[in-house]
Amino acid sequence: MTLPLLRNAVSAFALVSVFAPVTPALAQDTGETPNAFSTPQGFSDIVAAKSPAVVGIAATGVVGPPPRMREMPPLPFGIPQPQEPRQGTAMGSGFIVDDDGHVVTNNHVVEGASEIEILLQDGERREASVVGTDPATDLAVLKLQDVSGLSTVSWGDSDAMQPGAWTIAIGSPFGLGGTVTVGVLSATSRDIRSGPYDDFLQTDASINSGNSGGPLFNASGDVIGVNTAIFSPSGGNVGIGFAVPASTAQEVVAQLIASGSVQRGFIGVGLQAIDNSLADALGLENTSGAIVANVEPGSPAASAGLQEGDVLLSLEGEQIEDPRSLTRRVAGIAPDTTVSFTVQRDGETQTVDLTLAQREDSQSAGGNDVPAAGTDQPMGVGLTTIPEAMRRQLGLNEGLGIMVQTVIPGSAAAAAGLTQGDIITSAAGADVTNPQDLINAWNTALESDVPLLVRVLRSGGALFVAIDPAEASE
Repeated sequence: MTLPLLRNAVSAFALVSVFAPVTPALAQDTGETPNAFSTPQGFSDIVAAKSPAVVGIAATGVVGPPPRMREMPPLPFGIPQPQEPRQGTAMGSGFIVDDDGHVVTNNHVVEGASEIEILLQDGERREASVVGTDPATDLAVLKLQDVSGLSTVSWGDSDAMQPGAWTIAIGSPFGLGGTVTVGVLSATSRDIRSGPYDDFLQTDASINSGNSGGPLFNASGDVIGVNTAIFSPSGGNVGIGFAVPASTAQEVVAQLIASGSVQRGFIGVGLQAIDNSLADALGLENTSGAIVANVEPGSPAASAGLQEGDVLLSLEGEQIEDPRSLTRRVAGIAPDTTVSFTVQRDGETQTVDLTLAQREDSQSAGGNDVPAAGTDQPMGVGLTTIPEAMRRQLGLNEGLGIMVQTVIPGSAAAAAGLTQGDIITSAAGADVTNPQDLINAWNTALESDVPLLVRVLRSGGALFVAIDPAEASE
């Protein structure tokens, strides 16, 4: 049950055997706040009304290590180091969303579980089964076998939430069911690099191990998020918790209840963000949009005629901000839907219509071979031919591309971020088949004082790099 999060972040669920010593809270001044900003008198009415719909979850089966044992790689964010799975029972939280007994929680709470037990507020235990899971958003839906006498909660509008608004978390941290904590919304649209659909709410309401899958309420008592993760250097709460927003969770939950799975649109391209240097090289007014770095053969994008180097400017008439937002928007459209993109190609704007396919969430891997020696150094790189084994692995046509063997520190290539092992396949829109092709393109860029746009293959993916003549060594 692992989820890629921040450094030393821990998934907010707890093993049954894990308990923390309880420390008495310090006494607090109950006097009125002597300023113009009033605070609420309390949320006891909301807690009393909503707590019966919040449940504890005991999932028995193959589980991961206790949260405090889950080590994370150093920053920047990364994937947790592998931990040995084992048999055990994990505790998490959840909430009931309808009279049919559907319970929302996190996928990592119930992943690998062979038996699931729901703990109601009054102490009653009921059995439940998995209706469907969505690892991409770390959400899951369970169904109670006995649906008599249930309380439910309603979804709220997470998009309307602003930083500073009150938030209330109810759950079972460390197995302590019915625990209530209050804070404010710290931020919205947080990307913690756990997946392509990251769009988390951040709160300082205390969230600890065992809160995973529990609801985050607004001040009206509506669910505006599903508590999913915390950032912590020590394994405990430091005031940084993350919740899947209701705008995402509600849609995913509806699909899981209806079909047991989530369908997402897919166009079949690798996307690259646009920085200022790329915008200048492409003649763009700003950095909005996404560059098509590669097109998957046989994909909807290939069938529609999208090409490497195309700049996607808008989808269905709405501006594309960046690759991340485009990925989420496309994923939210049903497969087999035809959509319209506004595309810039070779400085001209055109419209491309394509029909989305079903997305399969997977990752491709790339390899590295040792390059042969070479001496040509246009713009500060040493170039060499591409080993045949690598050419076959990458599916490159015979003669296309040259490999970067060395990068001179302080050169234009170094400033642009070229690295050893990069494969340059085009420059200024023309194929590169030998070092002279790149030299000629670079000389033209030097004469015109315009950044040279090159297409690079790196670690199994493709990207565009703008090399600025202004960075060239004198």
